[in-house]
Amino acid sequence: MINLIQSILSSLVIAEFVLGNFANVFIALVNGIDWVKKQKISCTDGILTAMAVSRIGLLWVIALNWYAIVFNAALYSSEMRTVVNIAWVVSNHFSLWLATGLSILYLLKIANFSSLFFLHLKWKAERVVVMILLGSLVFLVSHLAVVSLDIKMEMNEFEGNITWMTNLRDIAHLSNMTVFTIIHIIPFTMVLAALLLLLLSLWRHLKNMQLSGKGSQDAGTKVHVRAMQTAVSFLLMFVIYFLALIITVWSFDSLHNEEVFLCGQFFAILYPSNQSFIIIWGNKKLNQNFVSLLWQVRCWPTERKLATPQVNRRGIICILAETK
Repeated sequence: MINLIQSILSSLVIAEFVLGNFANVFIALVNGIDWVKKQKISCTDGILTAMAVSRIGLLWVIALNWYAIVFNAALYSSEMRTVVNIAWVVSNHFSLWLATGLSILYLLKIANFSSLFFLHLKWKAERVVVMILLGSLVFLVSHLAVVSLDIKMEMNEFEGNITWMTNLRDIAHLSNMTVFTIIHIIPFTMVLAALLLLLLSLWRHLKNMQLSGKGSQDAGTKVHVRAMQTAVSFLLMFVIYFLALIITVWSFDSLHNEEVFLCGQFFAILYPSNQSFIIIWGNKKLNQNFVSLLWQVRCWPTERKLATPQVNRRGIICILAETK
């Protein structure tokens, strides 16, 4: 039964790994080409590109961790575990905080509130996001420090005075868990607040448009409905990822339940994979390029027979270079 569960989850993890890498590479590629073409990049596109790169790293770390635990435990030496843990801390930090910055940027750019404080933040939206991302580096340094200490204590647990080393190991592990919890609760709370406020603003604006006589088929109404759907999907995936991390940590350190741990790892990989498709769906430029790419792939066998090589190459280049 356990082997069957592992086989099913492993197949799903491989599928999510492939799809997630495709989506994030696509986001980075489209924004990178647009950056080269225009010689500049917006704050939103810059965050999306950096987040895509960090999520590619996060996907590889999760996949490597899964492979080592399920298929090749001998691969998980102390040195390898140290490298994987540090790589996960770095990639997870930037993926998490870039998503937080993106949520706050969407709130400040899209939402409308009469508060003078909100209007002040709205005027300096990009600067606010940059300051948040720079400030988050303090958490990254703290997390790396306690993780390194925890790993060192674990490796030296049976050297010297066993009681003394065990007490140090418990203190280091408690510090690691405390920092881990704080580091994840803070961005989770910020994203939750930002997206709920954004949903409130969009809902109020949608109601006002309906009361003013504009029907559900109005273009402005469709845009706001789509924005609300994107925000809800974004928030849902963020909540799933946060809960998956908590489940993974508790199952590994307290319950020692391998099945629960593997389920937590599986739900964790859904976040950097599926949320990237949500971003593609909700972003006009990315959505247009993605539809064009799918259309080109669908028509490619026919074009290969009917068109010349020069026309084919030009068509592919146009798809990758297409902008808003």
